[in-house]
Amino acid sequence: MRIRSIIAAALFVASCSTAALQEYRLEVVNTYPHDRSSYTQGLFFHDGKMYETTGEYGNSTIRIVDLESGEALKRVNLSDNYFLEGSAVFDNQLYVLTWTNHIAFLYDKDSLSYVATKGYGRQGWGLTTDGKQLIASDGSAMLYFMDGSFHVQKRLKVTMDSRPVYYLNELEWIDGKVWANVYTKDYIVIVNPETGVVEGRIDCTGLLPAEEYTNTTDVLNGIAVDEKGRIFLTGKNWPHLYEIKLKKK
Repeated sequence: MRIRSIIAAALFVASCSTAALQEYRLEVVNTYPHDRSSYTQGLFFHDGKMYETTGEYGNSTIRIVDLESGEALKRVNLSDNYFLEGSAVFDNQLYVLTWTNHIAFLYDKDSLSYVATKGYGRQGWGLTTDGKQLIASDGSAMLYFMDGSFHVQKRLKVTMDSRPVYYLNELEWIDGKVWANVYTKDYIVIVNPETGVVEGRIDCTGLLPAEEYTNTTDVLNGIAVDEKGRIFLTGKNWPHLYEIKLKKK
């Protein structure tokens, strides 16, 4: 029986690693204004509010943003010493990572008032939650599943076609999967949180038209889903936030 169990486990791993990759393209449903000065790092909805954290030293902010206008309804400007990254609401508080300071900040999710600073043991990149734990990236091919004190419960290597996917960046939990921007790439990967296998790849080429680019326009980054299931994408210093739907290729 033990040999059969080992064989069954091996077959399961093999089937996961060779699962067919579903390719998607985008259909833009709606276009909304986005502050072109926002170097978008974290983007998500919670209780009907859209939250955004922006990066760069001297320009890092935490915002609650009005979807229709793109204007910040509430905003906190961080010290020039901090380069903010991903963010998520967990245990009723707003968690915000920093890039290289090895700390994270906690804020009141409604007032955006400061609550606490916590040590963080690696670079901060993306952050999301499945409601039970925090899920973070650090620019490698790894995802980290953590409790509210940042104790790592599970490490998961993300692979596509059996190869590691490096530069995992901004994250979003959508329908039981982890969606991840891949830094500098015009695609998003859809990751199985149990196996780490990329089950889908979303081609975002041309989402921001070439004529909209300026000398400050940066890469695709920012994935959010609201309570209605609508999915939104944007990028660093992009003038638009896009509501999108997926179409199989």
